[in-house]
Amino acid sequence: MEPFIPQLVYFEPNALKYPLGQELYEKFKKLDVEIRETTSHNQIRDLPGENDSQKYRIAKSTLVVGIRKTLKFDTSKPSAEYAIPLATGCMAHCHYCYLQTTLGQKPYIRTYVNLDDIFDQAQKYMDERKPEMTRFEASCTSDIVGIDHLTHSLYKAIEFIGGTTYGRLRFTTKFHHVDHLLHAKHNGNTRFRFSVNSDYVIKNFELKTSSLEQRIEAAVKVAEAGYPLGFVVAPLYMHDGWENGYLELFQMISDKIPKELSDNITFELIQHRFTKPAKRVIEKNYPKTKLEMNEEERKVKWGRYGIVKYVYDTDQAKDLHKTIEGYVQQFFPNSVIEYFT
Repeated sequence: MEPFIPQLVYFEPNALKYPLGQELYEKFKKLDVEIRETTSHNQIRDLPGENDSQKYRIAKSTLVVGIRKTLKFDTSKPSAEYAIPLATGCMAHCHYCYLQTTLGQKPYIRTYVNLDDIFDQAQKYMDERKPEMTRFEASCTSDIVGIDHLTHSLYKAIEFIGGTTYGRLRFTTKFHHVDHLLHAKHNGNTRFRFSVNSDYVIKNFELKTSSLEQRIEAAVKVAEAGYPLGFVVAPLYMHDGWENGYLELFQMISDKIPKELSDNITFELIQHRFTKPAKRVIEKNYPKTKLEMNEEERKVKWGRYGIVKYVYDTDQAKDLHKTIEGYVQQFFPNSVIEYFT
C-alpha cells in the first residue's frame, strides 16, 4: 500500500505563518496537489462531489492544514491520561470506526501546525502531575501514522516526549509507513501499538489500510528500533469461524516477532460495539457493509454521557474474553493484557 497523498488540501491563512505550514504548502505545490484556502479548519463548505457518497469519499482524501486553537487536552481512553491533539480524521475506511459519528459532517483530515503550543500545554500537564507519569494518547481522533510521512508531527512529538522525565506517549496505527520514525530519539518513552485483527475483519471492514502482513513487518522494525511494542486487537468480532481467525492472527504475530523482542508486548482487547447513531451513519456511508449490527441480538450497555451501546451478550463476551486471552497466554506468555472491554 502506497503512503497517503491527499487529492485536495485546504490551508488556513495563518497556518502559513508557522514553519510546518509553509513547509507543507511548498511540499503540496511540488506534488501538484490542488490547494484551496479556508477561514477555519472546522468550516469546509465547498467540498466537491455531486452527492453525499461522493462528498464523503472526497473528504476522506482531503487534508486541512490549520491551527489548534483549543489547547485544553481531552481526557483519554483507559490507556492514557490525556489525548494529545496532533491531528483529527483518518483516510482509512474502517466500517466500524467510532469516528464515523464523532466527526459527523467533517470526515476530512486535519493536521495542526502550532506544535510548540501543543507541546507547551503537554509540558504543563506533566508539571502538574509529577512525580507521577503522564501518558498521552496520540490516536484518539486519527491514525496519526497515516499522515506523518507528510507532516512529521508525530516524529517531533516522539522526540519531545523522549526528552522528558515524566511523560509517556502512545498511539495506535493500521499503517506500515514507519521508516522515518525508526531513528527518532524516543528513549523508550513511546509505546508503538499496531491495530490488528482477523483476516476476515481486515478484508471486509478495514479498507484503505495496510495489510496484516505489512503491519506485523512494521511492528518488527519498531521493536528492533527499541520502541516498547503493543497490539490493539479491536474490534473483536464474532464472525463465522472467528476462533480460527484469531488463532491464525496470533500465530502469525508469534511467527514474525523475534522471541528476544516479545517480552515487553502489551495487548488491548476491545469487543465490537455500536450505537444507533453509528449504525445509521455506517449504513449510509457503506450501504453494502457486512457488519452485523442487530440490536435484538446484543446486550445494552450504558456508556459515558448516557449513550446506549450494543455489545455482545454476557455469555458471548465471556467466550470471546476466555478465547482471546488464552491465545495471548499461549503465544506471548510474558506479555501484559492491559484490559478487555
